[in-house]
Amino acid sequence: MTTYLKFKEYIWLVNTIYQAKAITFAEINEQWIKTDMSGGVEMARTTFHRHKCAIEDIFGIYIECDKKNGNKYYIGNEQVLREDSIQNWMFSTLSVGNMVEESHSLYNRILLEHVPSGGEKLQQVIKAMKESRTISLTYRRYGSPGCGTYTLAPYCVKLFRQRWYLVASFESGLKSVYSFDRIETVELLDEKFKMNEMFDAAEFFSDSYGIVIDDKIESQRIVFRAYGYEPYYLRDLPLHHSQREINTTEEYSDFELKLKPTADFKALLMSRGQWIEILEPQSLADEIVEWYKNAIKRYEK
Repeated sequence: MTTYLKFKEYIWLVNTIYQAKAITFAEINEQWIKTDMSGGVEMARTTFHRHKCAIEDIFGIYIECDKKNGNKYYIGNEQVLREDSIQNWMFSTLSVGNMVEESHSLYNRILLEHVPSGGEKLQQVIKAMKESRTISLTYRRYGSPGCGTYTLAPYCVKLFRQRWYLVASFESGLKSVYSFDRIETVELLDEKFKMNEMFDAAEFFSDSYGIVIDDKIESQRIVFRAYGYEPYYLRDLPLHHSQREINTTEEYSDFELKLKPTADFKALLMSRGQWIEILEPQSLADEIVEWYKNAIKRYEK
């Protein structure tokens, strides 16, 4: 069996168990036999256990058996399929690709967003991360007349709004964020680096909306009011992991979150237009009003 077909079976098996919440091996086979992949042949128990081990190794998804509940199988760490984890991203991407591949007649009716892969540069950086090797980076900053070359220790990569970003550390320990679409060249160096054991990638971005890191800005409690259909969008797609709904009426809902109000977060608030009103802090509300005034002035010209 080809690797591609195996992955299709892995994806099908995880989806089947996840959707059922708890399911016996016999019930899995009842659904398996209905698929084109089965060829009308039941899945052997040995094949099931091989798939189970492979899914754990590749995706970090654990299929457990509850012997006290009729030997039913379930996803032991199903939270990884809901949170912003690498397992969720990998599995969701492969699941969607699998669905699209099986829907040839709908190709012109399934529209997708382009997400740059990062190409060879991303592969080089990930290799450097695995081997703890420093890199020489040639980088073109916005507004700069030329490129700069930096020797860095690659700490982590992050995908945000269809772009890949690199967090890298200088020898001084200072960390900076680089966009892959502005990286001109990446060269792996022989020099090794020792990663700071205290560094946590998720924690590094925990007080940020996106990828803007500014140590001069304090994390603060922000309260805003959402009107119209905006509360529904915010409940389905929170702006930040700290978001919490604190007041609900028929006309509006109030939300609070705690983060650093960096430029990218302010731009997000402005993009919501009349549907968002900043209640706290007043300084942030005043700044957003000033931004709106400056935008209006451009149109008045």
